[in-house]
Amino acid sequence: MRIIRTSFIRRIQNWGELTHDVLSHIFQKLGAIDILFRAQSVCSTWRQVSKEPLLFRSIDTRDRWDLFEDYDMEKIAREAVDRSCGQLVEFSLEYFGSDELVTYIADKCGSLRYLRLVSCDKVSDNALINVAKKAVMLEEIEICHCSFSEDMIKTVGKACPQLTSFRLNCRGFRLPRLESDEEALPIAENMPQLRHLHLFGNKLTNVGLRAILDGCLHLESIDLRQCFNVNLEGDLLKICGDRLIIVRLPNDSTDDYEFDDAMDEYSYYSDLDYDNELDYNDYPHSEYRIHDKDKCYYDYPHYPE
Repeated sequence: MRIIRTSFIRRIQNWGELTHDVLSHIFQKLGAIDILFRAQSVCSTWRQVSKEPLLFRSIDTRDRWDLFEDYDMEKIAREAVDRSCGQLVEFSLEYFGSDELVTYIADKCGSLRYLRLVSCDKVSDNALINVAKKAVMLEEIEICHCSFSEDMIKTVGKACPQLTSFRLNCRGFRLPRLESDEEALPIAENMPQLRHLHLFGNKLTNVGLRAILDGCLHLESIDLRQCFNVNLEGDLLKICGDRLIIVRLPNDSTDDYEFDDAMDEYSYYSDLDYDNELDYNDYPHSEYRIHDKDKCYYDYPHYPE
């Protein structure tokens, strides 16, 4: 991305002739973090343009390893939030953050519609609940590789009635006896407006999946990759076929997954008879897609007897 930005900048010969509107458009392409670290330091004109709240409606801190060692990222994030002047709509926090920062965002940004937290180990249930209660217009929440309780899911669902997309992704785990619907059931009971649900690596069972299908009647897509306790068959498969547009199954390809898809070391066959010498190929990858309500195209895994 930085190579693209640099080549784009080099194509312009006379920066002094750029109008305010053109500069503003360019800055939107750069993003909030690059504006703070680079663009605003070029000259007084650029610094003046960089103060526009419109440029800070979206703040994305992903893939900024180049800044972590030398800068206080929480301080930078607060500065970006301040520049938004309450107009912040999208915020992505990755590999850093605290309750104090999340609370700061909640107090400043009641218009927030999209929140993304990735590996934010120092953010607690209470901080995220506080955001949900104050940013009631939230439509999308993405939580990856974080540790939150089912109470958080329940409270966030009740506080955000417009929530249409929820991602709760974690590392896959191939151990059938570790089954849990503690996250699936609160989703089913408190997020009735969901259209899109991602549960990558979740330990939910068919019971939890059925509850979600019964409680989230507007659901259009669901990602169940590496959810190895789910076995789509019979009427459960038919329900998915009749209602959903896209279903990603437990053994589907993870090539397009943006994070490390390495699973826990435990074997999926730990409770099976190893004398049977089952081959992993007995669990084929598949993707279930419905492109037309009258025409169902699907392929689902056949599990060994």
